[in-house]
Amino acid sequence: MKRFFTLLIILGSLGLNALAVTPSRPDDEEDPYFLLCGQADRAIADGDYEEAAARLIDAISIRPAAPESILLMSNLGMVYSYMERDSLALATLNEAHRRAPAMRTVIANRAKVFLKMGRDADAFRDFGAVIEADSLNVESRFFHGTIALYSGDLVTAEADFEVLKNAEPESTYTAQALSTLYSLTERNREAIPYFRRLIDTEPAAEYYAGLAGCQLALGLLGDAGTTIADGLKKYPDDAELYYYRARLNRNRYRLDEAHADASQAIKLGLSPAKAKSLFK
Repeated sequence: MKRFFTLLIILGSLGLNALAVTPSRPDDEEDPYFLLCGQADRAIADGDYEEAAARLIDAISIRPAAPESILLMSNLGMVYSYMERDSLALATLNEAHRRAPAMRTVIANRAKVFLKMGRDADAFRDFGAVIEADSLNVESRFFHGTIALYSGDLVTAEADFEVLKNAEPESTYTAQALSTLYSLTERNREAIPYFRRLIDTEPAAEYYAGLAGCQLALGLLGDAGTTIADGLKKYPDDAELYYYRARLNRNRYRLDEAHADASQAIKLGLSPAKAKSLFK
C-alpha cells in the first residue's frame, strides 16, 4: 500500500474547503472590504487563484488590523498553497499565527501546508495543538492519527481513530482512518467494510487496491478477483492493481499470467523489488 495515500487523497479532495468562510457582510454591502472579499470568493470558486490572491491582499490592506482579516490571511495562505507556492503559503500562515496564535483555523491550515511540504513532525505538532483546544475536531484527529500510524506510534493512532469512530462513525474521515489502520495492522476482515464504504462514495484506485489486498490476505480469491477487475475498469493504468492481480494469479498458480502482470506493474511505476518479491 502506498505510504500516505490516504493523506494525499484527502488533501487533494479538500480543495478550497480548507478556507475559512469570508467574514459576514454588514448592512452596507457596498463596503469595499466586503466587495473585495466577494470577488475573492468568486475567483476561488472559478479556480482563478491569482485573482483570488490579489483580491485578498487588497481586502487585507484596507483593514490590516481587523480581527476578520486574520481569516483572510489564512485563506490567502491556502490559496498560495494551491498555486504551489508553499513557501509563501507558510510565511503567510506563520504571520497569521503570530497575530492570532490561538486561532484554530490558522493552525489547522498551516498543518496542512506542513504536511504537503513533507514536514510531518511540524504538521503533527500543529494538528495536536488543534486537538488540545478542540478534542472532537475530526479533521485534525484524522491527520494527527494517520501521521502517528505511519510514524509507528500505534497507541496515538488508535486513540485518535477511536475518537473518530465514536464522534462520526459514518464520516469519510473515519472510513479512511480505520481502513488504513486495520489493513496495516493485519486486521483485514475489519478493514473490508470500510474499504467498501470508501469505494461506494469515492472509488479511488488506492481503495480498490486496499480492499483487494485484504481479501487476498484472507484467501478470498474470488472476491479479490472481482475487486481488481472492477478497479482496472476504472483505472486501467494503475500499477498497484496490476501488482495485486499478479499476486492473485500467483496464488491461483497461473504463473505466466502473474509474471506478465508483474511486468506491467513495473512498467507503470511499481518498484521492481516489490514485484519480484511475489516470486521468492
